[in-house]
This record gives sequence, structure tokens and C-alpha cells, in this order.
Amino acid sequence: MNAIDIHEKLQEPNYDLIKCTASLVAAYVSRNAVGVGELPVLIDQVHTAISVLQGNAAGSTSAWTGPTAAQIEASIGQDGLISFIGGRSYKTLKRHLTAHGLTPERYRTKFGLPADYPMVAPSYAERRSQIAKAIQLGHKVG
Repeated sequence: MNAIDIHEKLQEPNYDLIKCTASLVAAYVSRNAVGVGELPVLIDQVHTAISVLQGNAAGSTSAWTGPTAAQIEASIGQDGLISFIGGRSYKTLKRHLTAHGLTPERYRTKFGLPADYPMVAPSYAERRSQIAKAIQLGHKVG
């Protein structure tokens, strides 16, 4: 389905919005790298854009609510945190978020994450804690 076909289909009042969204997203994903966390956002954006083009006010009010509780829990691994931006695992998200122009607070807000969502993998945090204790970091001198 090319752009002209899609444009013609959009003019039909009974054209299935979901099929059109799926076709456009599939075409985009086949030629562009899209992370696991970005896919739901992409689908929602395409769906909303098509709805607006069709004059469907209901489409403009739909919004992606973010990852489910199960997805949030699954993103926290012992050795790494899976980013909702690119779908890759990181020991710490800070540098990755900065590269995407986000702060930890904005990342949590953007993806609907709880305020206590970690920015560092549990095993990495534990290892850094052990190193700090070994060199007595934070102890008073004297």
C-alpha cells in the first residue's frame, strides 16, 4: 500500500482505522530502527494523526497510558534496566537519558513510571555501595 492508496482509503468513511495504522507502522518499522519502548508511542501517534485527518475527534483524545505494571516490573533486571526509549539494557540510565534530552524526572513522567523507579541496576548499585564502604566513603575523619 503506497501513500496514494492510503490517502484514497482515508477518504472512505468506513475504512478501518486500525488496518491503516497497522499498515503505516509496519511500513515504517520495516525501514527504521524502532525500540520496544517506542513502538506503542509510534502506534498511538500514527493512530491519532490518521484520526485527525479523518476528522474523528475521538481519535484525538486517545492517549497512550504508558507501560503496564508488568512491563515496568520486567524492565528492572538485576544486572540492567531496560530503557523504554530504545529497549536496550543499561547499568545506569542517566547518560542514556541525557543523550535523549531527558532528566530522570521527565523520563518517569513521560512513561508514567513511579517516582521510586530506579535509574541504576540493583547489582550495580550494590557493587558501588560495597566499594564506597570498603574505602570508608562517608565516614567522619577523626
